[in-house]
Amino acid sequence: MTFDFFDVHVVRHEALTPTAVRVTFAGPALSTFVSGGRDQRFKLFFPRPGQPEPLVPRGEDWFAQWRAMDPSTRGVMRTYTVSDQRPGEFDVEFALHPGGGPAIQWAGRVRAGDRLVALGPTVADNGGVDFRPPQDTEWVLLAGDETALPALAAIRAWVGDALPVYCYLAAEPDRCPALADAVRCDGDLLTPIRGAALPPGTPYAWIAGESGEIRALRRHLVQDRGFPKPRVMFTGYWRRGATEDDLIAESVA
Repeated sequence: MTFDFFDVHVVRHEALTPTAVRVTFAGPALSTFVSGGRDQRFKLFFPRPGQPEPLVPRGEDWFAQWRAMDPSTRGVMRTYTVSDQRPGEFDVEFALHPGGGPAIQWAGRVRAGDRLVALGPTVADNGGVDFRPPQDTEWVLLAGDETALPALAAIRAWVGDALPVYCYLAAEPDRCPALADAVRCDGDLLTPIRGAALPPGTPYAWIAGESGEIRALRRHLVQDRGFPKPRVMFTGYWRRGATEDDLIAESVA
């Protein structure tokens, strides 16, 4: 089994900035939770108001069962990145936005002992890792907004000195010291990248953030910069005006 369910609870939480918090989770079976690093994504389920823990069906047919449950009682499912992992625990960073949904509201009032359910990987080479540069890659372009910071930092650490990395961030200047050498963008990734003098050689790009902006950036890289489509990994971590529940409903319609 590549992914499995894990009962987890909060052991620590730390405010990174006024709009971001790092939460550390532990659980009795996390010895078999195996992150592939880089942009490793997984699912977290949050309880509805008044519930001590989320209601989540288990087993191979869990998604169909979860979809069939009353939306007002079933666990709220959201996708996150493993920002760090140690024996028996892992970290997740939450961006706190005013008027955010159930997961953001939960993160804003998180307490030690809070219980969630994770659906995470049990093998390192799993479908939740998208950053996979081909062997002939000569340099890497990374770009993302605040929602992509944990993945960007993990990717940057994974690449190390193996390849030149050009990184662009649309995030607060005090976020993510691990990416201190990145170009900071004032809420717009496309404009500075469009004007950048990118190097020659065979590239690989990983870009993530608001889906509309990321699609526009991908078009620029492919149509204007000549990046082959397979060498641009792009992910819409969120879409303006839509919740993840909306996106799930669209994907199965």
